[in-house]
Amino acid sequence: MPAVRPDTAPSVSLPAAAAPPPPRSDLVLLAVSIAGISFSAPLISATAAPALAIACWRNVMSAGVLGPYALLRHRAELRGLGGRAVLLAVAAGALLAVHFALWTPSLRMTSVASSTALVTTTPLWTILIMRVRGVRPPRLVRLGMAAAFAGVLLLTGVDLTVSDRALLGDGLALAAGLAMAGYLLLGAEVRRSVSTTAYTLVCYTTTAVGLLALCLATGTPLGGWSAGVWGRIALLMVVAQLLGHSLSNRVVRTLGPSVTSTAILLETPGAALIAALWLGQWPPAAACPAVALILLGLVLVLRAGRR
Repeated sequence: MPAVRPDTAPSVSLPAAAAPPPPRSDLVLLAVSIAGISFSAPLISATAAPALAIACWRNVMSAGVLGPYALLRHRAELRGLGGRAVLLAVAAGALLAVHFALWTPSLRMTSVASSTALVTTTPLWTILIMRVRGVRPPRLVRLGMAAAFAGVLLLTGVDLTVSDRALLGDGLALAAGLAMAGYLLLGAEVRRSVSTTAYTLVCYTTTAVGLLALCLATGTPLGGWSAGVWGRIALLMVVAQLLGHSLSNRVVRTLGPSVTSTAILLETPGAALIAALWLGQWPPAAACPAVALILLGLVLVLRAGRR
């Protein structure tokens, strides 16, 4: 562009360049990812095996499926990974292991609707983590967080009237949402320079090793089930892990952790509907307003992120 003399340049401010819209293919992949994740809670509830064992085997199987492909197509990249990238990927895998170790047992303590509504508070935890790092959320985000937090209080109050066990399940699901927020933030950082396949292999392998160690430490049985149980675990691995979490890892680079984590809120109605139609597990009527309030708060956070 030709230079303009300072004494003749007009005093106007140029508008900031608008960010390009995300690729439509990534939005489709995100939709497939959420659909796959929505089957996770009902499948776990329908599988007659210890919760920790289910979490362990879904990650062991995922690493086993991805391993040969990654070593064949991404061997040079895996060898060349820097220490920082490996450390962040391992840390993300450790947080994913914490997420599964907390959330999977919660599905045996409270309803699918309550557990998924609370675990999908991931965007709220993401905003809080970013706030600690010095990023001040806008007013609409603060309103959304207040609404969702009110819904959390209402939902835990409802479950307290059900049983202490249901309340404990709520607490585990909330903590699992916090672990998921850290996992997504670290994953977004790694994906700046590492391919989805290489990152996912390191992450899932770390998760599998961590959950296997936890199963061995707690004496959790890792076998002796029927073929139907193994089939459900394999199906869980395909739809929830490979299509669900792996596609989330794929699109987080372009869509960002905020949009990706906020889209997870759609898991709540999806999982609740699947559990109701397939398992006959209808949530308590008093829990519905609380779940709606949580979703409203997350929608406000999403709208703020779009602005």
